Amino acid sequence: MDNNNFRQSVIPMFLYSSSSSSKYLIEFEHLIAKPPNCSSSSLSTSDLGQLEVFSPAYYAKCSIGGVFSCGLTHMAVTPLDIVKCNMQINPAKYKNISSGFGTLLKEHGIKGFFTGWVPTLLGYSVQGACKFGFYEFFKKAYADIAGPENAAKYKTLIYLAGSASAELIAGIALCPFEAVKVRVQTNPGFAKGISDSFLKFINAEGTAGLYKGLGPLWGRQIPYTMMKFACFETIVEMMYKHIIPIPKDECSKSLQLGVSFAGGYVAGVLCAIVSHPADNLVSFLNNSQGATVSNAVQKLGLLGLFTRGLPLRILMIGTLTGAQWGIYDAFKVVVGLPTTGGVGARSLKGKSYDKVE
Repeated sequence: MDNNNFRQSVIPMFLYSSSSSSKYLIEFEHLIAKPPNCSSSSLSTSDLGQLEVFSPAYYAKCSIGGVFSCGLTHMAVTPLDIVKCNMQINPAKYKNISSGFGTLLKEHGIKGFFTGWVPTLLGYSVQGACKFGFYEFFKKAYADIAGPENAAKYKTLIYLAGSASAELIAGIALCPFEAVKVRVQTNPGFAKGISDSFLKFINAEGTAGLYKGLGPLWGRQIPYTMMKFACFETIVEMMYKHIIPIPKDECSKSLQLGVSFAGGYVAGVLCAIVSHPADNLVSFLNNSQGATVSNAVQKLGLLGLFTRGLPLRILMIGTLTGAQWGIYDAFKVVVGLPTTGGVGARSLKGKSYDKVE
């Protein structure tokens, strides 16, 4: 294997670990300067369980993991989402979390807690596939563009750029489903079934109406996703460095998945705070026909824009994000991939697949 090919194969593997220690950098630079003889003990596909890293099959597995991760978790918190949306749209009626659940139960029964679960499941499944699959793709692409030294030095910026790029695509996929979901959840009796919901929405506002909330949706989802990935990587690295007493590769899979959930939960709390104003805008625009951003700001006020429904959203997004990372990494373990983040300062020689994150 020549120098250029070796660089292309090893750089992303360094990038996908979370270690930034000087020891790792020295080992990395040493390997770049003196490429080893890549036999079956180094970078061969046999060590990867016959899976070529960064191949279409690899990205497909990451996308499938994203479907389970995002689709199932968002569907599971549908009751919280319904109360949150109604608190944002009708705070006089849905004053707080406890009264919100009581009002929903009294007026709509148990069935009311699951209104809109179909567009939620479908929308966040396609969004999850795009988010995780394209994140892996853009992360490698930007690492290749940056080159070996810059990829190692600015890996956090690459995480941020990769996640933002992925969410641009994921947001387009999600937007129509999100528009219908909010309309159904905040207007009881609006439609019967997913197809009827789309038809009535399009008849009322046209096809373009499905995307009128795209700007605020990007404003909510892009910062959220950037925080979700970059903060998760950092938090998990800190947990393995300062809390877990043994190296990651010596931890059981159950412990590693526990770290993934905990790191995801903390990252989710930060995500909720950063993206909440845009979430209020999305709910307002998709609930009111012909509404604009200026209408929303005028009615909600700046303080309301940042705080209305925030405690419930912190609870929802913290739990959601923790569960998403737990499910995603559990899926990776099942299909033979390592859990995400937290790789210690170890040599790239030997069993290379353990370093692919």
